[in-house]
Amino acid sequence: MEYYFSTVLKSDFAETIAKVTEALKTEGFGIVSEIDMQARLKEKLGVDFKPYKILGACNPAYAYKTLQQEEKIGVMLPCNVVVIGKENGTTEVAAVHPMASMMAVQNPALEPLASEITAKLKRVVDLLR
Repeated sequence: MEYYFSTVLKSDFAETIAKVTEALKTEGFGIVSEIDMQARLKEKLGVDFKPYKILGACNPAYAYKTLQQEEKIGVMLPCNVVVIGKENGTTEVAAVHPMASMMAVQNPALEPLASEITAKLKRVVDLLR
């Protein structure tokens, strides 16, 4: 099982970030964190890196449900979505595959929730195509 879903868009990096944010909203997700890896790597290591952002996406209703079933599930929250600028002018978007992540938890009560969240994130990626 792959640990992510992905698609490649023929749009620039900033435009793709906006598209991803809007697509996530259609499934009840908001962005709760944003890590600019390009800027961080430049600041901390002095290296140049391609445009690369990690967006922490959270659907509060599902976060609450999963926390009720597994107190320490917060170590796997939020759902990460990465946006990667490619040299050919395209931008790749990849979202975590929650079912793959949840396999490590081994809590049967989380399976239906992980399945629902997986479907939502898959729809987000499909919407971008």
